[in-house]
Amino acid sequence: MKSWRNQTTGTDFVLLGLFYHIQAPKLLFTFIFLVFLMALVGNSAMIILIWLDARLHTPMYFLLSQLSFMDLLYSSTFVPKIAIDFFSGRNTISFIDCGIQMFLFSTLVGAECLLLAVMAYDRYVAICQPLRYSILMRPAMYHFMTIGTWLGSLLDALIHVIYTLNLPYCASREIHHFFCEIPALLKLVCADTSTYENGVFFSGVVFFLIPVSAIMVSYGKILSTVLGLGSNSGMKKALATCASHMIVVFLFYGTAIMKYFLPKSYHTAEKDEVLSIFYTILTPMLNPLIYSLRNKEVTSALKKVLGR
Repeated sequence: MKSWRNQTTGTDFVLLGLFYHIQAPKLLFTFIFLVFLMALVGNSAMIILIWLDARLHTPMYFLLSQLSFMDLLYSSTFVPKIAIDFFSGRNTISFIDCGIQMFLFSTLVGAECLLLAVMAYDRYVAICQPLRYSILMRPAMYHFMTIGTWLGSLLDALIHVIYTLNLPYCASREIHHFFCEIPALLKLVCADTSTYENGVFFSGVVFFLIPVSAIMVSYGKILSTVLGLGSNSGMKKALATCASHMIVVFLFYGTAIMKYFLPKSYHTAEKDEVLSIFYTILTPMLNPLIYSLRNKEVTSALKKVLGR
């Protein structure tokens, strides 16, 4: 740690990272890197399959390709920096690079929160209002909703990052995290941040609780419609199309809510790091597996491409 401090400049931060308190850092790094490769291959394959197979040119798969793109960005934002720190032994990050990491992370978290709600709405329309699906989910509409998720999250991230980087920081520049995240940086600020933390909480309500509520309403109506179906095969088909999405929602929102909405007394730096690993590294690897293994159309498209 003393060598890290000596290598910093006045504007550098020190990322204490994942390895400084781990007894087997090489094993942990190997695991993270393998997960990263799986996420890279899985999400790239999902995007390429959806692009190549005309049967997958539907609103549901377009939204799924956006989710895969977000997961690619997640992994590419954090794992290369972890690898550089691990091999070089320098855990420093410049003020500007720290801001870029915060901006990318905040944008991706917000965009994925909103996108999962849009995906739930797509399933609601497909199952509960099938005759109006081609109108309610026409290309102009789902493209507009997708652009809205990106623009909304970009604006929110920009506001938070600019404000956070203009706060006064103390002499200590040690961030107890493996990347620059706003809550971790606020611990280094030499000022009262309670008012701003209320603003962060309000953003959490907009980007977490409102989408979660919309997802619950959508799937509540889907469940009501499915239970009213007379056919068991129709019920199973409807539930099968929603099961993968619900698993992804549970994984992403479950860890994010534990991270951002539990009282401070439940938080430690180590627990926050574990939760962050889950939704920045593990979930991007799991998402394409969940959708491909449980989706006959995706597996059929994969067999078709491999058959060529």
